[in-house]
Amino acid sequence: MACVVVSPDLRAPVVFALETLAVAACYYAGGLLGLLRGLTVDGAVVSPTWPPTGVAVACLLVLGLRCWVGIALGVLLVLMHLTTLQPASLGVLVGNTAAPVCGYLLLRRVGFRTDLTRLRDCLALVFIGAFPAMLISSSVGVGLLVATSDLPGRSFWWVWLAWWVGDAMGVLLVTPMLLVLYRARPPLPWSRWKEAVVLVVVAGGLVPLATHSPASLLFAVYPLLIWVALRFQLAGSMPCALFASVMATIAATDRTGPFERLSDLEVMLNLQAFNGAIALTALLLSAVIAEQRNTRRSVERACQELVEVLEHLTAGEAPPGRPPRDEDGRRWSDTG
Repeated sequence: MACVVVSPDLRAPVVFALETLAVAACYYAGGLLGLLRGLTVDGAVVSPTWPPTGVAVACLLVLGLRCWVGIALGVLLVLMHLTTLQPASLGVLVGNTAAPVCGYLLLRRVGFRTDLTRLRDCLALVFIGAFPAMLISSSVGVGLLVATSDLPGRSFWWVWLAWWVGDAMGVLLVTPMLLVLYRARPPLPWSRWKEAVVLVVVAGGLVPLATHSPASLLFAVYPLLIWVALRFQLAGSMPCALFASVMATIAATDRTGPFERLSDLEVMLNLQAFNGAIALTALLLSAVIAEQRNTRRSVERACQELVEVLEHLTAGEAPPGRPPRDEDGRRWSDTG
């Protein structure tokens, strides 16, 4: 059977092309999901959570800066899906590409770790990679809409706020979820599978009820989110938060439950406040719990090592890696 060997000189461009296409496809798929449900703000339709920004930041953190080409291609595909390309589309493309790239560069500068087991990493994702970095895409995008007269100037700030928070929510809800999936390795631990099944059943019944009930029961989601974060950390809290955000977005766009009698701006503000609160709760609480558990494991390992050293010393033996000594503390001779 013939064997085809790809030379190293050809392998790198092939891998780069495949990565670029994969990133562009994931970005485009996220854009299609984000376009399914939109809020009307001063006549403009804005996605309350824009998943492509989360996809872009996650790809940059995993693959590095070289995947910016795939992000730009994904932005172009989304723009072509929405409207015919115009000169202003180039500005939107640049802004939507530059925002996650700047967020990635800032995160890398502060030593961000993708396992999200430190509180400082979650705080960096919130206050560096999400809210500040996404100012670029919202400012460029809404500014171009006003400059081309596609949006009246009086609507600038409300549409800008919705665009900015929607991009930031994409980073806070989608990026941690993708990083958790990327770091998952089989075999997965099933020691608490019964509790996990119970949590899934409870979430499947409680979250739709809380987000669609006219009795304003959105607060009922938080005990569930805290329970999941305490027991399963980020691997459990982020899917729960994302599910709650999706169900709340459906209720807001359908004007049901707690969003039924609200104006457009009130719906946007209430939904974004809820999404931000559950995202921050899931991220920060999970990080604090993971940090405490890691500290406890480090202390337990140190105590175990100390016990082993004391056992060797009490038995008159030298601990591993150390020369033996007599009762007076002097080193024993090689001959005894």
